Amino acid sequence: MAHILAVDDNADVLETLSRVLQRENFEVTLFNSGKKALEFLETTKPDLLMLDIMMPEMDGISLCRHVRRDPRFVSLPILFLTAKGSTDDVVEGLDAGADDYIIKPFELAELRARVHALLRRGARTKEAGSVLQVHNLRLDSDTYHAYVNDKPIPLTATEHRLLRHFMENLDQVLSLTHLLQQVWEYPSDAGDPDLVRAHVRNLRSKIELDPNRKYIRTVHGVGYMMSST
Repeated sequence: MAHILAVDDNADVLETLSRVLQRENFEVTLFNSGKKALEFLETTKPDLLMLDIMMPEMDGISLCRHVRRDPRFVSLPILFLTAKGSTDDVVEGLDAGADDYIIKPFELAELRARVHALLRRGARTKEAGSVLQVHNLRLDSDTYHAYVNDKPIPLTATEHRLLRHFMENLDQVLSLTHLLQQVWEYPSDAGDPDLVRAHVRNLRSKIELDPNRKYIRTVHGVGYMMSST
């Protein structure tokens, strides 16, 4: 049984999450404070972490950063549930290490689809010893690092999956819908294209250190492509 930890200072939201997730046969632990959740995580490793952004004492962004610094949680799926939906908020959350976000109020069917997809991905073991290289960009699946000219660049689990998918599909134009289905494993009617755009933006900022070397090309009106040349 998958164990989900949900953190939100709104009691009504926690009650809804508990009811919906328990119906899906998940074990659910609830906290109304980031500090309490962090203490819990010192001794327990859940399968999925759901966070609100705006909380007293310790907000969701800070908690997410704390969690990602712990080697035990490098591949833990993290989902933000938040009323804040501006591009800056989304980018900040993803940069802190979140895998996805969903804006309140949300449809319960959408929430269930996101949770199941995140848990499927989190349950997969990475392919040991797998290294991909395109020009001076190398991706190591053992370390969750990319290397540009041998300089190590730490990636989140989602950035790693996204970059790996680009490198395995060189010279192919990949639509936003395709990426949501293949990288995030969402069904065709779930997921937000802005999620892909934000992750690509963050990934580019990490790997495209040379302004003359653009690894990921935008194909306007369609999606993205990584070139082999």
